[in-house]
Amino acid sequence: MEKSKTIILIHGNFVNNLTWTAWKRYYEQKGYQVYTPANPGHDGDPTQLRTSPHPDLIQTGFIDVVDNISKLIDTLPEKPLIIGHSMAGMAVMKLVEMGKAVAGVSIDGAPPKNVFPPFQTLKTVIPAFGFFSFSKYFMGSHKWYDYAFFNTTPEGERNKLYNEFAVPESYKVSRQLVLNSFSNIDFKKPHAPLLFIGGGSDNIFPPQLTQTIAGKYTDSGSKVDLKIFEGKSHFICGEKGWELVADYILAWHEKINQ
Repeated sequence: MEKSKTIILIHGNFVNNLTWTAWKRYYEQKGYQVYTPANPGHDGDPTQLRTSPHPDLIQTGFIDVVDNISKLIDTLPEKPLIIGHSMAGMAVMKLVEMGKAVAGVSIDGAPPKNVFPPFQTLKTVIPAFGFFSFSKYFMGSHKWYDYAFFNTTPEGERNKLYNEFAVPESYKVSRQLVLNSFSNIDFKKPHAPLLFIGGGSDNIFPPQLTQTIAGKYTDSGSKVDLKIFEGKSHFICGEKGWELVADYILAWHEKINQ
């Protein structure tokens, strides 16, 4: 098993890389080299992006997200541990399939094209596909974020989190996830170790979906682990107690490196 002191944190849809600020500092204090790239069309201050989206946003698809991380990995001196949240959990699965990582962690991850999501997922994210919209991109309302991200956060704190993290999202990312064959995963292929983490109170990707995705992998020589954190929402990486999740991942990574 390769050892790596390099970590890449990939953000999901509807937020940008600023959601990883505390994680980056936390892991760097533990001796890791940490990268938190913005996905194409997502870099900037969320407040400004909500009023003036990045010019590249609407051209950005899921393939662009994966390519962006793949190119970053190619510049590094060693293969990294890659950790992705939400849509980026699926990006982790794809990058691991491509042989780009020593290990991968999908946190509240999106399903690949060849795993059908439950009705609860479809109900929550269907606006993000833009099939019935005249807008050029998706911008979730306060009410949408309160349900989809901040449902376990005290009501008085939700507005602050929206202002701090909510950004517009490209329809193309979600559409490629469900319509493009690139978004299939070969579950029979040998792969680097994978850890799937789910939030027990996630309203976008409920824990049953995380369990289903993890259970699809069939190569007996490849490691797949699963951990559900009860009471955690889709905002598991930002809500109170995120350090428990960050520590669990590092302990897992260091254990498989022994």
